Amino acid sequence: MLDKSYRHIGCENCKSRNNSLFASFCDSDVDIMNSAKTCAFYKKNQPLFLERSAPRGVYCINEGKVKIFGRGEEGKEQIIHLAVAGEIVGFRAMFSGEPYTVSATTLEDSNICFINKADFLDMVDTNPSLRNGIMKELSIELAERATFVTNMAQKSVRERLASSLVILNDIYTNELINLSREDLANFVGTATETLIRLLKDFKDEELIKTHARKIEILNKDGLLKVAGG
Repeated sequence: MLDKSYRHIGCENCKSRNNSLFASFCDSDVDIMNSAKTCAFYKKNQPLFLERSAPRGVYCINEGKVKIFGRGEEGKEQIIHLAVAGEIVGFRAMFSGEPYTVSATTLEDSNICFINKADFLDMVDTNPSLRNGIMKELSIELAERATFVTNMAQKSVRERLASSLVILNDIYTNELINLSREDLANFVGTATETLIRLLKDFKDEELIKTHARKIEILNKDGLLKVAGG
């Protein structure tokens, strides 16, 4: 378990806030948010919320990573986004008034803060910078989802894997890509067996190197070429 100061870090000391929708908050805004939020430690594979459940509030990632995914008719996961430190998860459903259309689960031990629905919507109403940031975020997400759907429909599995590895390399920044083969397959949108075969091909082509389940990118330009640019 992590120590108490880690689990209950204040917003004024949160390094991830500079990369979040709350980055422009003044001291008084930060005080309001501090009084409204709770913070908790989540173990790996612990759910934040489930598909078809009613939204209760938003989750702000202080440290860790969270996978956002839906399930097909046969129950297979399709990971549509990996959220990292600084990202706010779960705010989209509150504006639609509908239950969650996706689920969210931690990929690793994480420290995550929670703001309930009423307090968050009050912040949106009274803070123009937060409201504008959310509008921008939703616009970017719409464009990204359009690209995602196009890639799934038009690119081969090999191309999608190469593209996914480039995206994950940016997400994991200064560390090796650390996803289970099943999660990686669900991110790419393919069967685990197919993924394992293609990873071996990429290793043989010296595009990547594996360290147990972790993946090191050796040739990012080569992967981009495979992905189609």
